Amino acid sequence: MESFSLILAIVVVTALAFDFTNGFHDTANAMATTISTGALKPKVAVAMSAALNLVGAFLSVEVANTISKGLVDENGIRPEVIFAALVGAILWNLVTWLVGLPSSSSHALMGGLIGATVASAGFGAVHGDVLVTKVLLPAVAAPVVAGVAALLATRFSYGIGRGAEGEATRKGYRAGQIASAGLVSLAHGTNDAQKTMGIITLALIAGGAIAPGSNPPTWVILSAGLAIALGTYIGGWRIIRTMGTGLTDLEPRQGFAAQTSAATAILASSHLGFSLSTTHVVSGSVMGAGLGRKGGVVRWSTATRMAVAWVLTLPAAALVGAGAESVTDLGDWGTAVVAVFLVGSSAAIWKLSRREVVDHTNVVVGGDVEPAGVVTTAIAAVTPPPAGVVTEDLTATIPAPATTDPAPATPPAATV
Repeated sequence: MESFSLILAIVVVTALAFDFTNGFHDTANAMATTISTGALKPKVAVAMSAALNLVGAFLSVEVANTISKGLVDENGIRPEVIFAALVGAILWNLVTWLVGLPSSSSHALMGGLIGATVASAGFGAVHGDVLVTKVLLPAVAAPVVAGVAALLATRFSYGIGRGAEGEATRKGYRAGQIASAGLVSLAHGTNDAQKTMGIITLALIAGGAIAPGSNPPTWVILSAGLAIALGTYIGGWRIIRTMGTGLTDLEPRQGFAAQTSAATAILASSHLGFSLSTTHVVSGSVMGAGLGRKGGVVRWSTATRMAVAWVLTLPAAALVGAGAESVTDLGDWGTAVVAVFLVGSSAAIWKLSRREVVDHTNVVVGGDVEPAGVVTTAIAAVTPPPAGVVTEDLTATIPAPATTDPAPATPPAATV
């Protein structure tokens, strides 16, 4: 059994707290389209996703090894550095959850780790080749690959199903969408739960509890899987709303194409040890599926806000992680100050979120639907969607035809 110090126990608990935020932050990746198309009820969807996240955590440790063995130099990294990194990642997750933006929990964790490591041991302690090949390049390529795959899959689906638009067809695609959503949940557990396993393993190595180069112990795998599953069951309803109805409007066959493409990309990256952002993959596949249907549109204002959040994630979490490490470096009282700051900030964000509650009862109805912009209007006008598909209300952007005032009525004759 590993020997634990107080700081090491604090790091493990904080890492599991991050894993919990990762779960509810990324629930949308697996279940947003399934909920928005009506394939599953919201609570059933998150329960199914939570169970499969737990199963997925046991399928591989390749991504965990990328975090614990490859990204930063294990030698000279103190448990306080890991704690500071987790502070940066948790706060970024909570801020983006509050505003409903599906940013990358993975990049928040790695940004926090890089910032805290640089503040503690300098830039030389970060393995730049691993950062580029297994983090940055997949971050750029994954949403593009998944988006193109989903676009082609959607067009193929509509092509072979032309003329088969009945209720039986829609039920078939809903069943396929449920299966593909389960696959995404499984893939999410395989990829994202491992990141917490990796960070806990790195902390155990830094604290001298296990030997350098060790794989995650079984208790680490189990606890990380349970934490992310619990977070998933809680449901990140704000981000589910953005991903499910704020980015584009999907039919069941589009949701099926998007989720199948995303699951394939995530599982392949987990096998290769790429610390991929499931948020980037699923967002790319949803946009690709939205554009793959004739007349389908993407709300580019929402997509732009998401892209800005993606770009800011690594540096923002790194800055917070570096600042937290600078304070923890002052001693035990510095670590206590950072811990109090983390708890207080988390409580403040939660209190702010209560001003407008989003849960399973209103995640779809009254969703984050924006008025049609110039691009949306132009595409909808040129390529109208198939009959029976509900489209955006364009009355706000297309002026009504002028009407002629009716002739004034002849007043009734006066009676004597």
